Amino acid sequence: MLEVQGLSAGYGEIQILRDVSLTVGRGDIVTLVGSNGAGKSTLLNTICGILRPRAGAVRLEGTDITGWTSEAIVGRGITQVPEGRRLFPHMSVRENLLMGAYRRRDRAKIQRDLDWMYALFPILKERQRQRAGSMSGGEQQMCAIGRGLMARPKILILDELSLGLAPIMLDTLVDALRMVHQEGSTIFLVEQDVATAFDLATTGYVLENGRIVLSGPTADLKVNPHVKKSYLGL
Repeated sequence: MLEVQGLSAGYGEIQILRDVSLTVGRGDIVTLVGSNGAGKSTLLNTICGILRPRAGAVRLEGTDITGWTSEAIVGRGITQVPEGRRLFPHMSVRENLLMGAYRRRDRAKIQRDLDWMYALFPILKERQRQRAGSMSGGEQQMCAIGRGLMARPKILILDELSLGLAPIMLDTLVDALRMVHQEGSTIFLVEQDVATAFDLATTGYVLENGRIVLSGPTADLKVNPHVKKSYLGL
């Protein structure tokens, strides 16, 4: 579904990413983990067209989308749930969800997807007329994920799902994402919480100082001595 090949990128004279390569297969849940400053956000910005790479390529279903505009990339099927959620705080929950479908014209299917979001996150149905900015952090994250899914993306990118969430709320979101995956969605999870990321995903990549240093099945990465010491505190 998604292929990143030999990607290098940065800001001004500062190079952040160095020869990064990874793949996300159709219907898979893949995670990229790393500490603050490892280059995770830079990679997402490059994949999503916010930042132009200095070298390398990004392909979606075999089509080279390197250097495309963000709008064109969204239209092609990549949707990102950004770090910090970035909802429209003064708009209602329902209005935020519908913003995810702004490129769509299939009204009946949009309504079906809206009903699906309410089934997936019942609290959003209860709060559908409430201002999104007045909800708790976990409820806002539900709304942000729902907004992303309303675009019917080919691949959903989640940036720091766990940020600022209580463990019980995080468990609820992980369960919801498993349900979304069972519906056939492809998910790319970029996460600092390595334990959560490895529990949800089947394949993982470890990014350090702008380079991929480890990759493989998450079951293997969990028992890797470097991962255990540096990320899992074991």
